[in-house]
Amino acid sequence: QVQLVESGGGLVQAGGSLRLSCAASGRAFSSAAMGWFLQAPGKERDFVAAISSSGGITYYGDSVKGRFTISRDNAKNTVYLQMNSLKPEDTAVYYCAARSLRSGSLYYTGTYDYWGQGTQVTVSS
Repeated sequence: QVQLVESGGGLVQAGGSLRLSCAASGRAFSSAAMGWFLQAPGKERDFVAAISSSGGITYYGDSVKGRFTISRDNAKNTVYLQMNSLKPEDTAVYYCAARSLRSGSLYYTGTYDYWGQGTQVTVSS
């Protein structure tokens, strides 16, 4: 069992930066691949980034490559999403997710076993 709590969201101007954190409870964290997804109002939940259990492999959605960086600290049971050069279209609720039981591509929501409650990111123009 893994419980996830996101933090770090807020309001920022275009071009600014935010760092999201996802704190996990449970011993399964260090063996879980982790992902970040976003969901804008009226839209589906979209892939942002993912990281392997060791942190050695990372994946990014096309719209965030070069601007966002995912990382993790297994000693702190925390995964991060550093977001730079933010754009108004990045505005959404951001969700952290863990894959510890299932297999499959980290790009898809159905692959993940556990989800956080989400944190709002708003980018003003």
